[in-house]
Amino acid sequence: MGLAAISYDPVAVLADFSARRGITFPLLSDRGSETIKRYGILNTTVDAKDQLYGYPFPGTFIVDRQGVVTSRFFEEAYQERDTVSSILVRLGQQVDVRVRPTKIAGAHVTVTSYATDEVAAQGTHFSLVLDVTPGPRVHVYAPGARDYRPVAISVEPQPGLVLKAPQYPKSEDYFFKPLKEHVPVYQHPFRIVQDVTLDPSKEGTAALKDVTSLTITGRFEYQACDDRVCFTPQSVPLSWTLAVKPLDRERAKPH
Repeated sequence: MGLAAISYDPVAVLADFSARRGITFPLLSDRGSETIKRYGILNTTVDAKDQLYGYPFPGTFIVDRQGVVTSRFFEEAYQERDTVSSILVRLGQQVDVRVRPTKIAGAHVTVTSYATDEVAAQGTHFSLVLDVTPGPRVHVYAPGARDYRPVAISVEPQPGLVLKAPQYPKSEDYFFKPLKEHVPVYQHPFRIVQDVTLDPSKEGTAALKDVTSLTITGRFEYQACDDRVCFTPQSVPLSWTLAVKPLDRERAKPH
């Protein structure tokens, strides 16, 4: 897999930024925003006379070896940025996690928990991931199950943190003969993704001022059953810690 970033900034600006931040992938200068226009992502909310005119709606394209766009992810605001790792986990891919994952042996399930990124800045859009494996011949209830405790991830809100709705995979239908009921369940390994952004707003700036490390806490709830017995609902504590870096607000002048 290769990665390249395209912007309307001049080569000199991109070279200076790359050197300061130790960036090893290509930063490509799109003179006149020609490529940006061809992709149909020119930010048309900016007046053509404005010095900022030419930048795109921010997003990421996934392109296969034949040059065909297979997926794309766009942010709601220019101040936000998806990380590559967060995109890959949403696509169901394995990622090289630098922070050691936490493995939790719960009752009748095993949970591997990790954050996709070890460092974030304001506007960074990353993910908290739970890879859950039910025990042999065990199922857990999926969202939408009635009369049972479905799986759920909850994250404690805190200033400087913006939470989006968690993403749960498609469930399986399970028919329980004694009660003649159909219920949505997970019987095989599955992944829950909780997307998080460090708040880029003025309020977020105030909340994250002088913050160099952030600990995020939450819980994973579920109820496991086998083909004979439903077990007591469980609540597992979760925790993730990542470093917080300041935004790079320095801008080089083009030569």
